[in-house]
Order: sequence, then C-alpha cells, then structure tokens
Amino acid sequence: MTRPPKPKPLLQDADKPVRSRPRKPRDPAQPNLPLDPMPDRIEPCLALLKAKPPKGDGWVYEIKWDGYRLSVHIEPTGIRILTRGGHDWTDRFPAIKQAALWFPVGTAILDGEAVVLDEQGRSDFGLLQQSLGGRGGKKVSSDAIFMAFDLLYFDGHDLRNSELDMRRHLLEDLVPAGEQGDIRLSEQIEADGDQLLASACEHGLEGIIAKRRDAPYRSGRLGDWLKIKCVQSDSFFVVGYERSTAARRQIASLLLAARTGDGLVYVGSIGTGFKESDVSELRGMMDKITRKTPPLPYSGARKNVVWLQPTLIAEIEYRAWTDDGKLRHASYKGLREVQDNAAVYEIV
Repeated sequence: MTRPPKPKPLLQDADKPVRSRPRKPRDPAQPNLPLDPMPDRIEPCLALLKAKPPKGDGWVYEIKWDGYRLSVHIEPTGIRILTRGGHDWTDRFPAIKQAALWFPVGTAILDGEAVVLDEQGRSDFGLLQQSLGGRGGKKVSSDAIFMAFDLLYFDGHDLRNSELDMRRHLLEDLVPAGEQGDIRLSEQIEADGDQLLASACEHGLEGIIAKRRDAPYRSGRLGDWLKIKCVQSDSFFVVGYERSTAARRQIASLLLAARTGDGLVYVGSIGTGFKESDVSELRGMMDKITRKTPPLPYSGARKNVVWLQPTLIAEIEYRAWTDDGKLRHASYKGLREVQDNAAVYEIV
C-alpha cells in the first residue's frame, strides 16, 4: 500500500517548531534499582472530559489524537501490541511492530495511539478504519503509525509510580522529538491552554489533552488527564435505522442510544457522514441483528424503522445537546471495534 504524503507540521511556524521541554542530563550517580516484574497488561489511564483547559504550571499539554488506544510491549520474547480492551493486535500493525523491534531497549511498555494522518498531518479516524478494513475487518494497516505519549515500563523498572515528568524524560530518550518513523513522540507543548485549544480548533484538530506533571500513572478515568475537545465526539449504540425511500439498501438515518443506569435511552438519529462503503458495511452487519421491538423506550414518529440488537457501537461527532436530551448537528465517523473496548456515552 502506498504510504500517504509526508504530513505538514501542526501548530507551528517553520521558524518556530513545537518541541518538548529540553531534556535534563541523567545523573550518573543515580543508584541501580531492583528489577520489577513486567506486567502482562496495564489498564490505561483515561482522560476525563472537561469544557475548558485547566490553569496553572502544574499542567502540560498534548494534541488529542483520533485513533485506537494501544500499548506496545517490548518483551524478551518479542513484541505485543494490545488494544485498550487487552486484545492482541500485533499482526494488524506490522510497521509499528517492526519499529518496536528496532528499539534500543530490552524491555518496555509504551502507551499511545495508533493513527493514520491526512495530508495536513491530522489524525483521521475514518482513514484508520479504512486501513484496517472497517469494523470487524481483518486487514493489516501499513499506513498506521504509533504516537507514543507515555512510558510505563523500562528495562526492568515499573514506572507507574513515577511522576509524569520522569516518565516523559525517559520516553524522549527512546523516541526523540521530531523523528518521522512508524513510532513517533506525541510532543508535549508548553503553552497557555486556552490559546493552544484555539489554535488546535483553528487547524481542524479534535482537541487537546492536559496532564498533571507530578501525577503517577493511574488506571481509569481519575482526573490526572483531561481532554478538551473542539468538537464533541463520543461512542453510542446503534439501536435501529430508518430505511431510505430513495433506494432499497440505502440508510436514511441511524437511531442512537446512550447508557443510563442499567438501561438505554434514545438520544436521536443521524443521517450524515456516511460514505457508500459505510452503508454497505453497515447493512451487512445490521441485517444480522434485527429485532421486532425497540430495545429501549421509544415514542418517536419515524417510519420505516428497523430495530436492532444494541451491539454495534458508532463514533459520533456532534456540536451540542438539545434541551430534551438529543444530539445536535451529529455526524457519523465510523464503527468502533469490540476489541477497542470503547466506553459508550453514559447519561447520569
């Protein structure tokens, strides 16, 4: 497969490149530490959604990447690439695997995101999905690269109790800033959060991530990492679709649901964002999971609705919520993989 053009640099002028903070030299007098057992898998630290960037010198920023969260395990016996849900996708990212094999390290666990970049250097979830053959596809992606943003284990040492600044210092030794290989550094950016968010939105990016400098690596969504989005994007169940009257196999709209307590709640429908290949893929999967009754309370007036078992999860981009709890200006981005363990939006 032909590799896409080299992307343009983001959020930077030619004479003012974005770079991480200068590295501090290692202390040669630092004592040797006892070796820690290498974890088989680490539950990821997840970013908590906030409306505005945090203030203060205790936070650092990165670009928010739009792809699949992965961990790359460099082990004595070889390379493993795991999804957020713990599924082994090593064979689906051969270029990332090869790049990890070349790393000058005995053992390591890198946390990051697999992405495919467009011509402007922006991560594009749709392009990543296409490169993998769609949801449930078995294709390998030679176009995907790995944006590394944390180092959790390094040469026999578990780094999760170390501060972010220390983990980043070691990561930048492994993945130098500015390198354009199949494993790249997700740069930390020293900037005012509000200005950086405005710049990210102006460049058509999804948003930014804020991280506490002094925080250890804690699994779960605990507030050490925050995500601030230009445009909202979340995962929802597809619970039905409305047939198009224009063509027999076309889809007029998808009906979506969010979690609420132990049940589901209808949050509206979307009729934009589909490509012809998306429609064919969706119909092929939806025709296998039809049901006669709605899987949730529904009092709408839509006609020609086909109800579905709530097993498909779609990534949806939207601008806001209506007063009655429906998505506004929503658009389809693609289906999430089951192995990705995507969290369906929950209304509390």
